[in-house]
Amino acid sequence: MLHWHTSAFHDLTPNELYEILALRISVFVVEQNCSYQEADGKDQESYHLFANDESGKTVAYLRLVKPGISYDEWSIGRVVSDPNARMKGLGKEVMKRGLEWIHTHHGKLPVRISAQLYLKMFYEDFGFVQVSESYLEDDIPHIEMLYTP
Repeated sequence: MLHWHTSAFHDLTPNELYEILALRISVFVVEQNCSYQEADGKDQESYHLFANDESGKTVAYLRLVKPGISYDEWSIGRVVSDPNARMKGLGKEVMKRGLEWIHTHHGKLPVRISAQLYLKMFYEDFGFVQVSESYLEDDIPHIEMLYTP
């Protein structure tokens, strides 16, 4: 059974923050072999949606970024699931919950993302549309995508 949480940065416990950062670093830095500045200054102004398993380990996560920080619109980023928990629908579940959270708390607003190109179809399943040419971010091909409810 998973326990889902959405917290502002200042409401995260030290252990929750550690688990979130450990998951993000293990996938985005180690697994993807990409050195970049993981602590980018956006976490403090964002909300953090995550799922813990029975042991307290964070197995799915995304960051809900307020308008004016990454884009003019709300943004979702750092979407990740634990490698040992993949193929169980956690990526879809965390995205569904992220979009629902924005719409429940702030209305039916557009959401803009910077998506890794290979995940284009994943995000299209949620209604995101590609709105930019491909570009490199940390040497990984990305595209900007927009969801308009």
